[in-house]
Amino acid sequence: MNVKEIKRVYFVGVGGIGMSAIARFFLEHGAIVCGYDRTETELTKQLASEGIEIHYTDDVSLLDPHAQLVVYTPAIPKNHAELNWYQTHNYFVYKRSDVLQWITEAYFSITVAGTHGKTTISTMIAFLLRETNYGCNAFLGGISVNYESNYWSNKRETAVIEADEYDRSFLKLQPDIAVLTSIDPDHLDIYGTPAQMEDAFIQYVNNIKPTGTLVVKQGLHRQAELVGPQTKTYSLKAENADYRAANININNGEYVFDVICQNEVITDIHLPIGGLHNVENAVAAIAVTQLLGMDSGIVKKAFANFKGVKRRFEYIIKSEKIVFIDDYAHHPAELAALINSAKHLFANRKCVICFQPHLFTRTRDLVDGFAKSLDLADEVLLLDIYPARELPIDGVTSTIITNKMKNSNYKIVSKEYLLEYINNNEFELFITAGAGDIDKLVAPIKNILSKK
Repeated sequence: MNVKEIKRVYFVGVGGIGMSAIARFFLEHGAIVCGYDRTETELTKQLASEGIEIHYTDDVSLLDPHAQLVVYTPAIPKNHAELNWYQTHNYFVYKRSDVLQWITEAYFSITVAGTHGKTTISTMIAFLLRETNYGCNAFLGGISVNYESNYWSNKRETAVIEADEYDRSFLKLQPDIAVLTSIDPDHLDIYGTPAQMEDAFIQYVNNIKPTGTLVVKQGLHRQAELVGPQTKTYSLKAENADYRAANININNGEYVFDVICQNEVITDIHLPIGGLHNVENAVAAIAVTQLLGMDSGIVKKAFANFKGVKRRFEYIIKSEKIVFIDDYAHHPAELAALINSAKHLFANRKCVICFQPHLFTRTRDLVDGFAKSLDLADEVLLLDIYPARELPIDGVTSTIITNKMKNSNYKIVSKEYLLEYINNNEFELFITAGAGDIDKLVAPIKNILSKK
C-alpha cells in the first residue's frame, strides 16, 4: 500500500508504544484514525486529545466499518472479537511491521535494531536530525523527554525507525542505513535458540537496500556474517572501530568525551544523561550523522540539549543526598550496563536496585544472567515476575534468580512492602528497573524519597 494515500485507519491496540507512533503518522497526514485498546493510559489520553477516537471495550459495534486499513499488534490475543470481525469480512488487515515496511520502501529509512540500546539510539538520531533542521519522521519505541512524544514529522522524506526483533517484525524493513547494537539472546519463546535469533539479525542486515550502509557495533558474535553493502563499525573504546569514543570524563553525573571518526575528531561532546553505555550509543548516532554528511559542529551543539528517553537511565531525583534512577532494563546485559554505569557515576554510594522480572520464559531462559547481573548491586529488591502476555510456568518465580545469586543481600518483596521498606530506610543510590508495571511505582517512590 501507498501509506500517503490511506485516509481511514483503525488500530487494534492503538495505545502500544509502537502502534501509537504509526497512528500519529496517519493522523499527521490527514487520515481519520480511531481504534481500540485494553486500558486507558496517559498515552491513550494524549492520542485522544490529538484527535484519535479510542474505546476500551472489545465490541464489534464500536469498530469503524469504513476503515481502509486495519493495523494490529502481535500482542492482541487471537480470540479478539474486533480483529476477527475485520479478518472474516475481508478488510485489509496488517501487522504494525507491515506498515513500517511500507514506510521504509517509500522513505529514505534509518532503522535501529539490537537486543539493547535501540530505543535510545533511534531517539538520539531522530533528535539530532530534528534539532539541526535536517528533518525526519521519527517512529520510536520510547517517549523522548525533549518532545514528550514517540513520533514527529517533517517534509523531508527521511524516516528513523526503531526495529523491533519481537515476532521477527524487523525482518520486513528495507533500510538505507541499518544500525545494529547487539545480538544477545532474547525472545527465545519466539526464536527457539540463540543461534536462530542470531540468524534473524543476519537476515536483518541482508535486507539493507543495495546502496545502503550497515553501522554495527564492533566485536559482536558472528561479526564476519554481519556485513552490509557498505559496513561501518562503532564502539565505546575499540581502536579498530571506524567510530569510537575517547577522553571520557565525568561531570556531575554526565559525560564529556571525544568521538574519533574516520575523517575527523569531534572534541568535547557534552552528553547530559548518565550511563556509560549511552556514550557508546551516542557514538552510533554520530556515525549515522556522518554518513548523512551533517556538520559535526552543529551535531555537537545539539547533543548538549539531549534529555534522553523516559525510563532509559532517567534521573527521577538527582541531589547531593540521593540519586533515584528509573530504567526499562529487562535483559541481563541491560541490567549489568545499568548497574555498572550507576556505580561508575556514583562510586561512593550504596547501590540498591529494585527489579521486576518480565516474562516467565525470559526469566527461565536467562536466569543465570539475571543472577550474575544483580550480584553487581549492593542490595537487591525483587518483585514478582510480570507475566505480560504469558501464563505462569510451574517452578518459575523470582526465587529461581535469588537461588543463583552470590550476593546474599536480597529480598523478594511485594509492591506494598516495597513502599513501606523505602519509607523505613535511608538510600543514597536507588534504582527501579523492569519492563512491566514497575513504572507505576516511580511516582510514589519519588514522593517518599523526596520527603527524606
